[in-house]
Amino acid sequence: MSAGVLLETQGLLKQFGEFRAVDQVDFRVREGEVLALIGSNGAGKTTLVNLISGLLRADAGRIIFRGQDVTAQSVHERIGAGIARSFQLVNLFDQLSALDNVALAIFSRHGKTRKLWTLAESDRPVWQEAMEILHLFRLESKARVLAGGLSQGERKLLDVAIAYALRPKLLFLDEPTSGVGTREKAPIMDTISSIVRSEHISAAIIEHDMDVVFSYADRIVAMHQGTILADGTPDEIRRDERVLTTLIGTPEASA
Repeated sequence: MSAGVLLETQGLLKQFGEFRAVDQVDFRVREGEVLALIGSNGAGKTTLVNLISGLLRADAGRIIFRGQDVTAQSVHERIGAGIARSFQLVNLFDQLSALDNVALAIFSRHGKTRKLWTLAESDRPVWQEAMEILHLFRLESKARVLAGGLSQGERKLLDVAIAYALRPKLLFLDEPTSGVGTREKAPIMDTISSIVRSEHISAAIIEHDMDVVFSYADRIVAMHQGTILADGTPDEIRRDERVLTTLIGTPEASA
């Protein structure tokens, strides 16, 4: 693995029957960058992230993270190594408060999830850290609100806050602005971008909104039919004819 590369996949393959969802993909995330992963539905983006985060097992290939082969590791082992993710369909405990949701992630990080229901009140540093994280994500005023009572934008931020509470080195964000109003998108992305950059966390964002992609990403990887179609800076991707003709939705392609 070359200097500055945090994660690398080598020949990663995932088949569902005869369909190759991820077809021998070589993919990299560099230290400290915000990367956008784009492509039409079925391009392989979410499958690739599921392979890297451990939700799916690869049929072939290797996943190298911080110089270590994590291909055979479980989800929890990868979380422990520093890989975390949020979900397009937000995974929250709706009957728990925003504070409890974040605290549960912190307890999980420490390997003591059962304590939430028993001795949690005596674990004041956990609650303090959870409140600090909510403050960071501008959700401090919602600490005692049940997650089910939050707005969609607040739920998106809380989902990212929970992933952040695992203290990752690499954070995958699956459609962090989907389902929210246009006015909410920039504040959500401003908050997320500010946090990951100030904390020197590498972030890989699956995103369909090209305004978000071109505004916040340092580098863009475009996928098509399970393979990487293009990889470059926003300016390079804007000028890439393969992307413009294959992926409808970029500013030039929709003009």
